[in-house]
Amino acid sequence: MGMIGQHLLNGMMQGTIYGLVAMGFTIFFGVMNVIKFSHGDVLTLGAFGGLVAVWATNSMGLSVPVQFIAAFAAAMLLSAVAGAGISHFLIMPLRNAPPLNMLLMTMMVGTVLREAIRLFFPNGTNPQRFPELLPSGGFNIGSSFFRTDALILIVAGIASIGVVYWIINRTKFGLAMRAVAEDVETARTMGIIFARVIPLTFALGSITAGFAGTIYGLYYSEINYGMGLLLAVIGFTAAIVGGLGNIWGAIIGGYLFAGLQTFVVAAMPSMSDYKNVFAFVLIIMLITWRPTGLLAERGSERV
Repeated sequence: MGMIGQHLLNGMMQGTIYGLVAMGFTIFFGVMNVIKFSHGDVLTLGAFGGLVAVWATNSMGLSVPVQFIAAFAAAMLLSAVAGAGISHFLIMPLRNAPPLNMLLMTMMVGTVLREAIRLFFPNGTNPQRFPELLPSGGFNIGSSFFRTDALILIVAGIASIGVVYWIINRTKFGLAMRAVAEDVETARTMGIIFARVIPLTFALGSITAGFAGTIYGLYYSEINYGMGLLLAVIGFTAAIVGGLGNIWGAIIGGYLFAGLQTFVVAAMPSMSDYKNVFAFVLIIMLITWRPTGLLAERGSERV
């Protein structure tokens, strides 16, 4: 019974990371009908940017809270620049090309980012230790132990999900995004500058990846150049399960996938190495039952 709290915490942590990644996929698809498979590698780029920021601020003798803020700021900024750049220089010129061309292009961009980190980051082939910037220890509730750092990161992740949702639904920029998602030509006649909205949209979606990558590094105390591959597959799966194009569906899909993984680990500890296999099998069954996702997108709900 004492492990229930730890399993719950791990599930919430993983679900928050998956939900953030899935939100990015949903934003890209909802506005431009693009499946951006470089999303996971942008996450990795952000995580490594956050690590460099921690090294830099630590070398300057700045306090741990400053290092913590710098890690997230650098990760989000670098991810946003990468996302906006990919959109402006690669996706926009190909927006009228066959979907397969766009898919292949984003996959190749992801490979370039991943290999660049491996080859040019110092000792990039090996996993990199991410410094512990949050209070260690925790507290007990009954026989369950809860890590303080995990709770802080979960709250931060959920808060970031709320901020992104607020931006999409309560700001002028979000209104412009949703207008473009509904009808590009009508949005243009309303004075919305398409060429400005799209890069900013991809920057917003990529920020979720950078944030998720930094949370991953802080929680697991380690990052590596290939970490984005599996996270992208799981995030995309979560977006599909929830209903691609539906923000809430992406979030629910992320927590559902994490819940399936956690259930396997908790119920069958000897099979924990196969948690992803079991989770994907169950997801395949779910998609077969609900091909459009749990929260099927309706035109009025897109993004």
